[in-house]
Amino acid sequence: MLKRPLKIAIYSGEIPSTTFIERLIRGVANSGTEVVLFGALYKKPTYGPRVKVVGYRHNQLSKFWHLLRFSILLALFKRQEKKRLDTWLKETHRTTLYDKVKYYPVLWYQPDVFHIQWAKGLDDWIWVQDFNMKLVLSLRGAHINYSPIADEELAKMYQQYFSKVDGFHAVSKAIGVEAQKYGAVAARIHTIYSGLDLSSMSSPQLKPKNKVFQLISVGRPHWIKGYTYALDACKLLKDAGFDFEYTIVGGADAIEYQYQVHDLGLEDQVHLLGQQDFETVQTLIQEADLLLLPSIEEGIANVVLEAMALGILVLSTDCGGMDEVISPDINGFLVPIRDAQAMADTILHIQKLPDSTCLEIRERAQAKIGEQHTEVQMVAGMQALYSSVISNNR
Repeated sequence: MLKRPLKIAIYSGEIPSTTFIERLIRGVANSGTEVVLFGALYKKPTYGPRVKVVGYRHNQLSKFWHLLRFSILLALFKRQEKKRLDTWLKETHRTTLYDKVKYYPVLWYQPDVFHIQWAKGLDDWIWVQDFNMKLVLSLRGAHINYSPIADEELAKMYQQYFSKVDGFHAVSKAIGVEAQKYGAVAARIHTIYSGLDLSSMSSPQLKPKNKVFQLISVGRPHWIKGYTYALDACKLLKDAGFDFEYTIVGGADAIEYQYQVHDLGLEDQVHLLGQQDFETVQTLIQEADLLLLPSIEEGIANVVLEAMALGILVLSTDCGGMDEVISPDINGFLVPIRDAQAMADTILHIQKLPDSTCLEIRERAQAKIGEQHTEVQMVAGMQALYSSVISNNR
């Protein structure tokens, strides 16, 4: 075991990054671990004394000075290591300014654990193991669920390198199973659920449903999100005489959805909004009767976790790891993927439920989040993963 504090490096590509990474950084640093954050710097955040931000701006001058600084440091103090890395860069045709700007700082700081967030970039960082850095990879939805199916070269890269990764962070059990298809070693996969800041969470209150039933979805306009099936379900609801409105936050610029709404005659029922800030999204969710997740694949959708924490009813497709958080008719509702009829039927069923029954489901949903998706649990899980790759020699 290390006698000095553990040094963890996190590479996400952008600084600041996702909410998950922001919470992870602060939580791990507060435990006494040293954290180094690498990536392109868009706005320099303040994390505290135990977090070192090593970033560069997206302009030539910033990249030049960044490269100059670390080239000099490596040449003076790590000449042989720099020579070895330069040889690998040349052999793999990674010799641009951007390549060296990205790699040299990591070699200089040489952390105990190097944690990358996106599987598609794994082949960029496999070299760190040759310099006594343990490699940890996060497994997230798109990069595992469908990208390697659509991209044969990506699948080959996974098959070449997954077996070499020291430890995996899986956002759900289901996504860990998917990763094993490409050679990930089961014993190295740690399922660590995303954690939410629940400090301001308040208990759900009994409230009547809106006179016009309010449905909401939140997410990028991508086919994997299954909105075409949700819109087909809306057509079925309209034909059944159901009075509702459906808002898709993030769908405003998707011409295919605009066309489908027009083609199905849903202009009065469906509203396509652009991206909104976090507070606005939270308000829209709280005002809705039901959050709908019609996805074809997910890890575990954060928007579902957030809605359940707010005490809002959730209807999700049974995709990815969604059944790891939703128990049908207990704390939410599940329907098969690509099944517009089941979606419509379940919405009609939910609308007829007594308000008291809905309150009980909402309370159990919030309790599930408090049991399984706290920030404290997430940080503890990541620390255990980091410790395990250090103690388990390859």
